[in-house]
Amino acid sequence: MPLVPTSRWLILGALVATAIAGCGSSSSGSGSGGHVTITLYNGQHQQTTDALVAGFEKQTGINVAVRSDDEDVFDNEIQTEGSRSKADVIYTENTPALQFLQERNLLAPIDASTLADVPSRFNSAKGDWVGISARVSVLDYNPALISASQLPKTAMAMADPQYAGKLAIAPGETDFQPIVTSMINRYGTAATKTWLEGLKANAGSSHTYPDNETIASQVSRGQVAFGLINQYYWYRLNAEVGASNDHSRIAYFAPHDPGYVLDVSGAAVLASSQHQSAAQRFVAYLTSKAGQDIIARSSSSFEYPLGSGVTTAQPETPFSQLQPNPIDLEQLGDGRAAVALLKQAQLL
Repeated sequence: MPLVPTSRWLILGALVATAIAGCGSSSSGSGSGGHVTITLYNGQHQQTTDALVAGFEKQTGINVAVRSDDEDVFDNEIQTEGSRSKADVIYTENTPALQFLQERNLLAPIDASTLADVPSRFNSAKGDWVGISARVSVLDYNPALISASQLPKTAMAMADPQYAGKLAIAPGETDFQPIVTSMINRYGTAATKTWLEGLKANAGSSHTYPDNETIASQVSRGQVAFGLINQYYWYRLNAEVGASNDHSRIAYFAPHDPGYVLDVSGAAVLASSQHQSAAQRFVAYLTSKAGQDIIARSSSSFEYPLGSGVTTAQPETPFSQLQPNPIDLEQLGDGRAAVALLKQAQLL
């Protein structure tokens, strides 16, 4: 997704203006939810968020006003507005956006019971955000243009000149930033910059795309041999067009390669929220069995649920069998080093 899904604004759900005089008792989100409306800043895929919001509203009676945009846009806005932010909850596609806000003390502690729903390695060490779902980076390839044996086995090998004109990348994707950070962590800044320059040369302007959806589509159509995406884009395209009409396959990097990155989507409550109880209830719903079941069974998400012991119902590689780089979420940081390097390499 382009520096998170797509840069568009979306208001979802039943939004009814509430009388300010009634906010004193209802804004806590207690009971049935009264006439509370919380504002969600959404950096996740629309399809996933739609289903989760609908389930939460039905269960609690709390309305959710959803505003969707790139999570870096939200980070900058929340930082600028500070205590005046209109957001109650932020739901991101990747953790660096949450780390950015945490470092600036803009997040409230997540309820301990919510954090307990998810294995601690997928949550903020400080307890200011919680992991919701995950996916992993893969190579999407067209067997008519390149065989599985010819694919690079490591991320570093993608920069080899033999892949000139064959590689597709989407450097503006927030999914791409954790891979760059992982490479920096393994090889250092100078080597990673050289690597990025190699990717840029191999992809060229014709195969540098705005998002992973485009890579998946172009690979399937035979417009480019292979590209770097998160696995759920391939599964989604396969489901949308049908297996017989999808001419691509996916392959994994060598176990623990720095290009083999587990990306985590997470959520947090803003410290400035005027509806703390209701906001906490929304985040708790995301990690609950009801919320995680929506992710597990979604026909459009294909992400791995992380909470409440729920596993995906989709026919994809079991989460327990994945072998990503063991870099932890704290090491992925806030993404600023990756963005700076992408700019130096003129990929942003």
